[in-house]
Parts: sequence; structure tokens; C-alpha cells
Amino acid sequence: MPTAAYAGAAPAEGGERRPRPVAARRADPLRSGVVWIVIVGVLLAGVVALNVAVLQLNVRLDRLRTERANLRDQNAALASQFSSAKASPRIQARARQRLGLVPATEMTYVDLRKP
Repeated sequence: MPTAAYAGAAPAEGGERRPRPVAARRADPLRSGVVWIVIVGVLLAGVVALNVAVLQLNVRLDRLRTERANLRDQNAALASQFSSAKASPRIQARARQRLGLVPATEMTYVDLRKP
């Protein structure tokens, strides 16, 4: 290999040194590394924010489910009370009609303690 192939290694013909070729500038690894760290940090912050939002929605949904179950229970209890209240006069009317029962006009109490 001729020594002139190496930049600045040997003097060229005529006794002059050749200037070294300037290497192409690479991107500063510190800057590109910082940029990637910032990008990854922003993405991670977005994932955390999304998880917090989903968690809040799940808590709200759980509260609404509990409230809905309570309202259904109350509705069932009210329907049962309504059904009982509605059926009582009908039963009394049928009992009067079929069995000839008459409502009491006077009440008396029996004392069971007396021998």
C-alpha cells in the first residue's frame, strides 16, 4: 500500500503534508439521547395519565352500579308494598261477599290472666 493513501501519514511529493480530510459531522449523541429520553418520558406520562383516567371512570362506574342496585332493591320493596296495599281491600271485599263477614263495629279485649 502506498503511504500517500493515509491522510496526513506521510509527506506528499514535493515535501508538503496533505491536509486531513474533514470527517462528516455526526449528530451530537448527547442531544439525540436527550431527545429520545424526553420523547419516552412524554409517552410514559401519557400512559400514566390514560391509566388514571380509566381508573377514575371505573370508580365512577362502580358507584353507578351500586346506586343502580340500591334503586332496584328500593323499587322491588315499593312494588311489594304497593301490591300488598292493593290486594288487602280486594281480599276483604271477597271475604265479605263469599263468607258474609262484616267489619266489627265494636272492639273488646279478652283478659287471659283471669282464671
